[in-house]
Amino acid sequence: MFEKDIEAAAEHFKRLLERQLERNERIKSQGDFTDYKKLDKIVIGVCGGDGIGPVITAQSADVLAFLLKDEVEKGKIEFKTIDGLTIENRIAHMKAIPDDVLEELKKCDVILKGPTTTPQAGDGRPNIESANVAMRKALDLFANVRPVRIPEEGIDWTFFRENTEGAYAVGSDGVNVTNEVAFDFVVTTTEGTERIARLAYNYARANGKDRVSIIQKANVIKTTDGKFLNLCKEVAKDFPEITTDEWYIDITTAKLIDPKRRKDFKVFVLPNLYGDIITDEAAEFQGGVGTAGSANIGKRYAMFEAIHGSAPRMVEEGRAKYADPCSMLRASAMLLSHIGYIEQSKALDKALDICTASGEYKITGRDDGCTCAEFGEYVKKTLRSVLNEN
Repeated sequence: MFEKDIEAAAEHFKRLLERQLERNERIKSQGDFTDYKKLDKIVIGVCGGDGIGPVITAQSADVLAFLLKDEVEKGKIEFKTIDGLTIENRIAHMKAIPDDVLEELKKCDVILKGPTTTPQAGDGRPNIESANVAMRKALDLFANVRPVRIPEEGIDWTFFRENTEGAYAVGSDGVNVTNEVAFDFVVTTTEGTERIARLAYNYARANGKDRVSIIQKANVIKTTDGKFLNLCKEVAKDFPEITTDEWYIDITTAKLIDPKRRKDFKVFVLPNLYGDIITDEAAEFQGGVGTAGSANIGKRYAMFEAIHGSAPRMVEEGRAKYADPCSMLRASAMLLSHIGYIEQSKALDKALDICTASGEYKITGRDDGCTCAEFGEYVKKTLRSVLNEN
């Protein structure tokens, strides 16, 4: 009765398997991480994206240029504007990242990227893969790193979300077997899991963190989540001074809001989908997703972004100039640290703490608050004071 449907689905699945097996071999052949100290020049790509993306990205790039002015003048840093990552251009090319845009991205060492819009089922637009997911796969940005720190509440969390596998690996390549039955796929590889686990444990060791929590749902998703859990536990054996515990994703979301228990968490390592969900929850503790930055780390490339979306409604309502740049500015601080400008990174984080706490320039997203540009100027003014103190 369903032979043709099953044969078509099986052929589709075969092609997916072939691509994932080829990808796994590419991962195994990779070299070491980029040593930015050895580069004659670091190229920072600036991609505005969609919606409020160009507004907050331009402001963040301006703050970065302010902090790196001397390095730019010496020729050690170059900013490269990359257009074409808009939803309109992606639809025109019917690609998550048009080929010419991807080539420009590959000429950069690190990328500051604004939020991009992803078409969803039923919105009348073509089924194009998320630009974020595509970029992570194309540049092999396997680690999504998101810190959340609120010292007065005892919160000091760093999340290591696997970025290229899990439920997002082939997110736009599911199959409708019939009109009544649909399948999506979850991918977990040994190489992919081991490298994210090792990055998390190395971070914990280097930063004096004494606990790593492995987040999964291996009691139900036994094959892929089970593999992720077991491989992480094997990596943990190389770090005997670090306590390893394991948590199911559902109870983890509950314990993060438990004032007593949440202080125990330090470093998290977790698959793609769970990491996406729980880091948004975690960001709420420090003021919402508009306050948190995100790093996407690979061996050759790195990309830094806000963790919120493109907010098309703000654009439609003429409020884009009031967008909050704090998430992109936090991502910019992470970018500075990643390429070795630690003093500037710490200064930017400190300035942002001061600016957001003072209330002198308040971002509301509307005309009863300051504009993105006004807040950016306030940050630069505060940075001058912070840098002079140092």
